[in-house]
Order: sequence, then structure tokens, then C-alpha cells
Amino acid sequence: MAIILIRTLILYGIVIFSVRMMGKRQIGELQPSELVVAILISNIATLALEEVEIPLMHGVLPILLLVCFEVLTSCLSLRSVQIRRWISGSPKIIIRDGEIDQEMLHTLRFSIDDMMTALRMKGIFSVEEVQYAVVETNGSVSVCQKAAQQPATKEDVHTAGRSLDPPQIIIADGCLRENGLAAIGQDRQWLDTILRTAELSQRDVFLLTADSACRYHLVRQEGRKRT
Repeated sequence: MAIILIRTLILYGIVIFSVRMMGKRQIGELQPSELVVAILISNIATLALEEVEIPLMHGVLPILLLVCFEVLTSCLSLRSVQIRRWISGSPKIIIRDGEIDQEMLHTLRFSIDDMMTALRMKGIFSVEEVQYAVVETNGSVSVCQKAAQQPATKEDVHTAGRSLDPPQIIIADGCLRENGLAAIGQDRQWLDTILRTAELSQRDVFLLTADSACRYHLVRQEGRKRT
């Protein structure tokens, strides 16, 4: 029991030292290489604790080696853009001037729900409000709103509009969301009217959102001809 206690305290100190050496990032801000090192350190430490027969140095040395490798990689990344892109990748634009880059979404394996969740976490409920949306190398999404949609000061505000619920997803990648249609108080006839006006079928729509005032935003599927 005493041996296990001593090994635990030693490994605890080593892991704390390793994490401090790697920096003060939050878990969600870790770059791919840092996340891999963190996972490997936890596995090595666990193995050294569970297998008392394994010499303690067989757990300590790999941890220290990984930390040294990560620090060296970080230093090289600071000096070379190419190395930084090779290790961490580069940011990818998924929305530009309110237009969704569908091909980039597919490349990143980002679903519409993933994108809308990221926007809502930024307090944005309509794609039309976005000037730029960028998926960072750590997986987070940075959003820049259009100038007209940015928060106004008291000096800028002269009239108060009617409060509306945020837009709902009506069609996502050609699939109808019945609950979204019900949330804005509309039926299939209203949707069919919009599709006829746009000369599109349901499967030709990549994204359709609408609010309770029936203001909608429609994005066509790329590569499809009008029906």
C-alpha cells in the first residue's frame, strides 16, 4: 500500500509539472498535438499506477519525453508557419458574407446542426447576420457579424421593434423539420408556396430557416439544377 501511495504522489507531481510545461490552455482550446500528448500522458500514468511490477521510471521517462517533444514542437511552430500548419492545420471559412460554403462544411464533416449550434452559442440565430464564420484549428467557431447586426449603443437606437422568436430550421439538407414548421405557426402549404416561388423542390434546398414573422432565408443545394 505504501508503494502505491508513493508512486501515486510522484506521478501526480510529474503530471502537474507536465501540464504546466504545456501551457495554460483550456481543454477545448488544445491543439491536436497537445490533445494527443495529454491523452498519452494520462494513459501512461494510469498504466504505471495499475501495474506495480513495472518500474516507476518506465512511466516517468515517457511522460517527460512527450513533454519535451511537445515543447520542442511548439517552439518550432512559433518559428515556422509551414510546421504550424502541418501540425495544427489552418482556420477554415464556412460562412462568407452570409453565404454558407457547403463544400467546406462537407470537408470538415460539419453538419448544419453543428454550424447552427456554434452560431447560437455566439448569440446569433440567423445565418444572414454573419459576415464571416471561421472554424479554428482547435475546433471552435469564431463569428463576425455584419455591421448592421452588431449590438447598437443607446445613441444608435431610436425605435423599438416587436420581439420575435429566433429563426427555426425548416429544411436541412433536403429534409423537412416538422417541429420547426410548427414552431413558427405555419403549415406545409406555406412551405410549398415558398418552394414554388423559388422554383425549387424540397430536396434542392440545403438550408431554409424562418421566424414567426414568416421572414425566411433559403440556401440552395450546390450543384443542383432548378426543377
